[in-house]
Amino acid sequence: MLKDKLQDFNIILASASPRRHAFFKEMNLDFDIQLKPVEEVYPKHLERENITDFLAKLKAEPFIESIQTNDILITSDTIVWLNNKAIGKPKDERDAFNMIKSLSNTTHEVVTSICFTLKTEQHVVNTITKVTFKAIMDEEIQYYVNTYKPLDKAGAYGIQEWIGAIAITSIEGSYNNVVGLPTHLLYETLNTIADHN
Repeated sequence: MLKDKLQDFNIILASASPRRHAFFKEMNLDFDIQLKPVEEVYPKHLERENITDFLAKLKAEPFIESIQTNDILITSDTIVWLNNKAIGKPKDERDAFNMIKSLSNTTHEVVTSICFTLKTEQHVVNTITKVTFKAIMDEEIQYYVNTYKPLDKAGAYGIQEWIGAIAITSIEGSYNNVVGLPTHLLYETLNTIADHN
Protein backbone atom coordinates (compact mmCIF):
# COMPACT_ATOMS: atom_id res chain seq x y z
CA MET A 1 0.00 0.00 0.00
CA LEU A 2 0.99 3.62 -0.50
CA LYS A 3 1.72 4.26 3.20
CA ASP A 4 4.33 1.45 3.16
CA LYS A 5 5.88 2.71 -0.07
CA LEU A 6 6.27 6.18 1.44
CA GLN A 7 7.81 5.16 4.76
CA ASP A 8 11.28 6.45 3.72
CA PHE A 9 9.87 9.82 2.62
CA ASN A 10 8.91 12.93 4.60
CA ILE A 11 5.72 14.41 3.21
CA ILE A 12 5.38 18.14 3.78
CA LEU A 13 1.99 19.70 3.09
CA ALA A 14 2.26 23.46 2.59
CA SER A 15 -1.41 24.30 3.07
CA ALA A 16 -3.50 25.88 5.81
CA SER A 17 -6.70 24.33 4.43
CA PRO A 18 -8.49 22.16 7.01
CA ARG A 19 -10.16 20.28 4.14
CA ARG A 20 -6.79 19.33 2.65
CA HIS A 21 -5.50 18.26 6.08
CA ALA A 22 -8.59 16.04 6.50
CA PHE A 23 -8.07 14.39 3.09
CA PHE A 24 -4.45 13.53 3.92
CA LYS A 25 -5.59 11.94 7.19
CA GLU A 26 -8.40 10.02 5.45
CA MET A 27 -5.83 8.67 2.99
CA ASN A 28 -3.74 7.44 5.92
CA LEU A 29 -0.71 9.55 4.97
CA ASP A 30 1.89 10.67 7.49
CA PHE A 31 2.65 14.34 6.89
CA ASP A 32 3.90 17.56 8.43
CA ILE A 33 2.27 20.92 7.85
CA GLN A 34 4.64 23.77 7.03
CA LEU A 35 3.50 27.23 5.96
CA LYS A 36 5.47 30.01 4.29
CA PRO A 37 3.76 33.13 2.97
CA VAL A 38 3.64 33.73 -0.78
CA GLU A 39 2.05 36.57 -2.69
CA GLU A 40 -0.32 34.74 -5.03
CA VAL A 41 0.09 36.82 -8.17
CA TYR A 42 0.16 35.32 -11.66
CA PRO A 43 0.76 36.72 -15.17
CA LYS A 44 -2.49 38.13 -16.58
CA HIS A 45 -2.30 36.14 -19.84
CA LEU A 46 -2.64 32.78 -18.05
CA GLU A 47 -5.95 30.88 -18.11
CA ARG A 48 -7.58 27.94 -16.28
CA GLU A 49 -5.08 25.20 -15.30
CA ASN A 50 -2.14 27.38 -16.39
CA ILE A 51 -3.05 29.73 -13.52
CA THR A 52 -3.28 26.96 -10.91
CA ASP A 53 -0.12 25.23 -12.24
CA PHE A 54 1.76 28.51 -11.92
CA LEU A 55 0.47 29.24 -8.39
CA ALA A 56 1.04 25.69 -7.11
CA LYS A 57 4.68 25.95 -8.26
CA LEU A 58 4.98 29.48 -6.87
CA LYS A 59 3.88 28.23 -3.43
CA ALA A 60 6.78 25.73 -3.47
CA GLU A 61 9.46 28.37 -4.12
CA PRO A 62 10.06 29.51 -0.49
CA PHE A 63 10.84 25.89 0.44
CA ILE A 64 13.21 24.98 -2.43
CA GLU A 65 16.50 25.68 -0.64
CA SER A 66 15.57 23.72 2.48
CA ILE A 67 14.25 20.56 0.80
CA GLN A 68 16.10 17.43 1.91
CA THR A 69 16.77 14.27 -0.10
CA ASN A 70 13.75 12.32 1.18
CA ASP A 71 11.27 15.20 1.30
CA ILE A 72 8.17 15.44 -0.88
CA LEU A 73 6.75 18.95 -0.65
CA ILE A 74 3.11 19.21 -1.74
CA THR A 75 1.59 22.55 -2.72
CA SER A 76 -1.76 23.12 -4.36
CA ASP A 77 -3.99 25.82 -5.79
CA THR A 78 -7.67 25.92 -6.74
CA ILE A 79 -9.68 28.47 -8.71
CA VAL A 80 -13.22 28.66 -9.99
CA TRP A 81 -13.33 29.43 -13.74
CA LEU A 82 -16.45 31.17 -15.06
CA ASN A 83 -17.00 33.12 -18.29
CA ASN A 84 -13.26 33.01 -19.12
CA LYS A 85 -12.37 34.55 -15.77
CA ALA A 86 -10.75 33.20 -12.60
CA ILE A 87 -12.67 33.56 -9.35
CA GLY A 88 -10.58 33.20 -6.21
CA LYS A 89 -11.58 33.67 -2.55
CA PRO A 90 -13.97 36.48 -1.62
CA LYS A 91 -12.65 39.60 0.10
CA ASP A 92 -15.69 40.00 2.34
CA GLU A 93 -19.32 38.88 2.73
CA ARG A 94 -20.63 41.24 0.03
CA ASP A 95 -18.02 39.84 -2.38
CA ALA A 96 -19.05 36.29 -1.38
CA PHE A 97 -22.72 37.11 -2.11
CA ASN A 98 -21.84 38.51 -5.56
CA MET A 99 -19.64 35.51 -6.38
CA ILE A 100 -22.38 33.00 -5.60
CA LYS A 101 -24.93 35.12 -7.49
CA SER A 102 -22.65 34.94 -10.56
CA LEU A 103 -22.59 31.12 -10.26
CA SER A 104 -26.40 30.88 -9.98
CA ASN A 105 -28.17 29.12 -12.86
CA THR A 106 -24.92 28.36 -14.68
CA THR A 107 -22.07 25.84 -15.03
CA HIS A 108 -18.57 26.68 -13.84
CA GLU A 109 -15.30 24.79 -13.62
CA VAL A 110 -13.29 24.07 -10.49
CA VAL A 111 -9.62 23.85 -11.47
CA THR A 112 -6.96 22.43 -9.13
CA SER A 113 -3.25 21.84 -9.59
CA ILE A 114 -1.03 19.88 -7.22
CA CYS A 115 2.74 20.40 -7.30
CA PHE A 116 5.10 17.73 -5.93
CA THR A 117 8.59 19.11 -5.27
CA LEU A 118 11.54 16.84 -4.51
CA LYS A 119 15.21 17.81 -4.21
CA THR A 120 15.94 16.90 -7.82
CA GLU A 121 12.59 17.05 -9.59
CA GLN A 122 9.15 18.64 -9.67
CA HIS A 123 5.84 17.25 -10.96
CA VAL A 124 2.62 19.20 -11.51
CA VAL A 125 -0.75 17.55 -12.15
CA ASN A 126 -4.17 19.15 -12.54
CA THR A 127 -7.84 18.36 -13.02
CA ILE A 128 -11.06 20.18 -13.87
CA THR A 129 -14.54 19.47 -12.47
CA LYS A 130 -17.69 21.00 -13.97
CA VAL A 131 -20.34 22.07 -11.47
CA THR A 132 -23.87 23.25 -12.32
CA PHE A 133 -26.01 25.35 -9.97
CA LYS A 134 -29.77 25.86 -10.20
CA ALA A 135 -31.10 29.41 -10.02
CA ILE A 136 -30.45 30.43 -6.40
CA MET A 137 -32.64 33.04 -4.72
CA ASP A 138 -31.00 36.06 -3.10
CA GLU A 139 -32.40 35.03 0.33
CA GLU A 140 -30.79 31.61 -0.04
CA ILE A 141 -27.43 33.16 -0.91
CA GLN A 142 -27.66 35.61 1.99
CA TYR A 143 -28.58 32.83 4.43
CA TYR A 144 -25.63 30.73 3.28
CA VAL A 145 -23.10 33.58 3.47
CA ASN A 146 -24.36 34.68 6.92
CA THR A 147 -24.46 31.16 8.35
CA TYR A 148 -21.41 29.49 6.81
CA LYS A 149 -19.03 32.45 6.31
CA PRO A 150 -17.37 30.93 3.19
CA LEU A 151 -14.57 33.51 2.95
CA ASP A 152 -11.76 30.93 2.80
CA LYS A 153 -13.18 29.11 -0.23
CA ALA A 154 -12.56 29.67 -3.94
CA GLY A 155 -15.84 30.76 -5.49
CA ALA A 156 -17.24 31.46 -1.99
CA TYR A 157 -18.90 28.09 -1.51
CA GLY A 158 -18.29 24.63 -0.08
CA ILE A 159 -19.93 21.83 -2.07
CA GLN A 160 -20.16 19.75 1.12
CA GLU A 161 -22.16 22.47 2.88
CA TRP A 162 -25.83 23.55 2.78
CA ILE A 163 -25.50 25.41 -0.52
CA GLY A 164 -24.19 22.27 -2.25
CA ALA A 165 -27.09 20.22 -0.91
CA ILE A 166 -29.79 22.60 -2.09
CA ALA A 167 -28.36 24.16 -5.24
CA ILE A 168 -26.03 21.84 -7.17
CA THR A 169 -27.86 19.95 -9.89
CA SER A 170 -24.94 18.18 -11.57
CA ILE A 171 -21.23 17.55 -11.24
CA GLU A 172 -18.88 16.15 -13.86
CA GLY A 173 -15.47 15.04 -12.60
CA SER A 174 -13.92 14.66 -9.15
CA TYR A 175 -16.19 15.60 -6.22
CA ASN A 176 -13.20 15.77 -3.85
CA ASN A 177 -11.60 18.31 -6.17
CA VAL A 178 -14.51 20.66 -5.48
CA VAL A 179 -14.22 20.02 -1.73
CA GLY A 180 -10.55 20.98 -1.85
CA LEU A 181 -8.22 18.41 -3.41
CA PRO A 182 -8.38 15.85 -6.24
CA THR A 183 -7.36 12.95 -4.00
CA HIS A 184 -7.23 10.42 -6.86
CA LEU A 185 -4.43 12.49 -8.47
CA LEU A 186 -2.61 12.83 -5.14
CA TYR A 187 -2.70 9.05 -4.66
CA GLU A 188 -1.70 8.26 -8.24
CA THR A 189 1.23 10.71 -8.32
CA LEU A 190 2.62 9.72 -4.90
CA ASN A 191 2.53 6.08 -6.03
CA THR A 192 4.49 6.99 -9.18
CA ILE A 193 7.06 9.03 -7.22
CA ALA A 194 7.52 6.22 -4.66
CA ASP A 195 7.99 3.64 -7.45
CA HIS A 196 10.65 5.72 -9.21
CA ASN A 197 12.73 6.90 -6.26
